[in-house]
Amino acid sequence: MEKIKGIIKEIIKANAAPDVVGWLEEERALNTSFVLLPRKTGKAIINISKEQAEQLNSIIPGFSVDGWSIDRLGRAFLLLNLDAVNKDEYFRKIENLFLAAEMGELVALYSALPLLAYPEIWVKRCSEGVRSNIGNVMEAVMYHNPYPAQNLDQNAWNQMVLRAFFTGKDVGKIIGIDSRANKELAYIISDYIHERWAAKREVNPNLWRLVGKFIDEKLFEDIKRLFEEGNLVDRKAGALAISQSNYQPAKALLTKYPELVTAIENKNLNWDSLSR
Repeated sequence: MEKIKGIIKEIIKANAAPDVVGWLEEERALNTSFVLLPRKTGKAIINISKEQAEQLNSIIPGFSVDGWSIDRLGRAFLLLNLDAVNKDEYFRKIENLFLAAEMGELVALYSALPLLAYPEIWVKRCSEGVRSNIGNVMEAVMYHNPYPAQNLDQNAWNQMVLRAFFTGKDVGKIIGIDSRANKELAYIISDYIHERWAAKREVNPNLWRLVGKFIDEKLFEDIKRLFEEGNLVDRKAGALAISQSNYQPAKALLTKYPELVTAIENKNLNWDSLSR
């Protein structure tokens, strides 16, 4: 993590007063520094160069600090400076921060999960963040954070994705949203969609993003309904789902909508554009 620490240090230098980095590196109790830090740095949103963003992403794929406040980044830097030689002591110090944290501190802690040593010991804590009722905290776990995709088991991952949909989060910002799609989740989503249809409630078209790879005879009935009864957005979602599938009846259906096929092939239609 030394390279990451060096990049973050440079970003802090470019976004804070000259003495801030020195203050961050002074020896004092971690919890004291964590609480006092915003008084030293302020809470302005940082500016980060394209090169710095690419460097961070090359070291930890999917990780981004774009849009972070300077105090959030400073707290991540404090965690990177923490001695991790003694696993139990390291866990105790950071866990104590979680237990005493206010919202801004929780956001920083959950955002920094990919930066922490011993990733296996933070799985339970990550799952607790997913269950938070504080929107900013949930987003810190979900958005541009590769830790969940790398460390949560399938059940916990599925619960996180479902919670993201239930709470109206932007699932396109979840790292691993496509690579960790699974058939169990596809079937859960199908059941959920049927409940929405029965209640005559709107269905988020991005739900189909997690169904496409697993289209089979049962799920194909749902896809057909999008084309037969849905609006244009529904058909676009259905087309995108089919584009991820190898199920031949679904492929045959899509050929009846050449304009959608062309839009997908020309990359004018994708899940991101559908969200917009």
